Amino acid sequence: MIVAALRRRACKAAVASSNGALCPPAASRSLRLFSSSVSPSNEDGATPLASFEKFETDKRYQSDAELPESLLGKSAVTEEFSIKGIELDGRAAYLDMSATTPMDPRVLDAMLPHMMGGFGNPHSRTHSYGWESERSVEYARAQIANLIGASPKEIIFTSGATEANNISVKGVARFYGKKKRHVITTQTEHKCVLDSCRALEREGFEVTYLPVMRATGMVDLEELENAIRPGETSLVSVMAVNNEIGTLQPLAEIGDMCRKHKVFFHTDSAQMLGKMPINVNDMKVDLMSMSGHKVYGPKGIGALYVRRRPRVRLEAIFSGGGQERGLRSGTLPHPLCVGFGAACELASKEMENDTRWITHLSDRLSSGIEKRIPDVARNGDPAHFYPGCLNYSFAYVEGESLLMALKNVAVSSGSACTSASLEPSYVLRALGVDDELAHSSLRFGIGRFSTEEEVDFVLDLLEMHVARLREMSPLWEMVQEGIDLKEIQWSQDAH
Repeated sequence: MIVAALRRRACKAAVASSNGALCPPAASRSLRLFSSSVSPSNEDGATPLASFEKFETDKRYQSDAELPESLLGKSAVTEEFSIKGIELDGRAAYLDMSATTPMDPRVLDAMLPHMMGGFGNPHSRTHSYGWESERSVEYARAQIANLIGASPKEIIFTSGATEANNISVKGVARFYGKKKRHVITTQTEHKCVLDSCRALEREGFEVTYLPVMRATGMVDLEELENAIRPGETSLVSVMAVNNEIGTLQPLAEIGDMCRKHKVFFHTDSAQMLGKMPINVNDMKVDLMSMSGHKVYGPKGIGALYVRRRPRVRLEAIFSGGGQERGLRSGTLPHPLCVGFGAACELASKEMENDTRWITHLSDRLSSGIEKRIPDVARNGDPAHFYPGCLNYSFAYVEGESLLMALKNVAVSSGSACTSASLEPSYVLRALGVDDELAHSSLRFGIGRFSTEEEVDFVLDLLEMHVARLREMSPLWEMVQEGIDLKEIQWSQDAH
């Protein structure tokens, strides 16, 4: 049932994108459950996305209710069930698109032929099975390159953005480490970038962790330029769109600065790819990390853009067969590569419509929160941000308690990569948010398949549960009585 619903939405999204209409949450027809086998090697020259253009309707199944159980299996959408001891009344509304996105059914359609008949090793050069798989990989490489204005020769497949970030930060620093021993990043980067920098520090490198501007999370360009050490700094790494607060960094300005000082510029674009326009040449980006599952593609696949002119040299972080131009050894999972490529081509075609729809839902959610719930604070830059990522702090409410109350809503209290920690978000701390507000923050992720019904459902639950939890808070009661909490001396000074 879930897959069928996504197929209807994907169908409508593509049709709406073609005529410029705002994409509604669902369509009244279903895509064919599985498209015909397509690959770059088809005799008629069809590409993996050629069948997507048809949007054929299967006349047998006009609604989810008519789909046979043998095709769907049991669905949690309409059934009560328990997971980790929590009773849920059906599938939760999903507003955690910054953590991961559902795979677009058209991406699955492109992948399936390569998971069944086209199973050859893309690195086998002695028979047709390998040749066909290699061709599909190279086609996907070109699809990804086209989305960011790069050459296919500049795309290196990885297992995801985390690996791409590790290769970029460690690879550049180590290759140029004999002469340049300094790296610059920010305090709000993804954990894998920060951990890679700490690993370099243990190897004797110097790392500057720049603070960001409070309230917005933007990089101070003057501070960045002052931090660059001519002849010593090898790399500047700044995330394109922050994964917790959605702040968009001034990539083109940073790229100009780095090019002027002959320093390589790396950006983690996992949250930006396919959602906002990117041109690596205009932005003067030298290395860019990408992830498949953040752009409605499969998990377990990502890519790294590595500029060829001027050439960026990297030291591989692990050894093997020398695949991917010696930078990333290992057999490529070509069905995942195909899926990532298909997702990127879909994004290039539907980005404008996706942006309109996501912005519409984002405005609906943010205005609803700010109008219906008092004492909330938005975290991040309200002027320069990706609308699909919203972060709010709800004063006088414990974030984890609110998450438990919102058991029928899939949202998060921060990055999925750090959510196991009980510490308040280091990103919010870097913005100057105090621990109490940082602990009360929730991140909302909106995407291509989000609906108005989901947003309204979340708003109703938020309003109800925030009010209920505040009624249990003595601090909230004191605030309602007009007491200034900042003036209270909570403990007697020791003498």
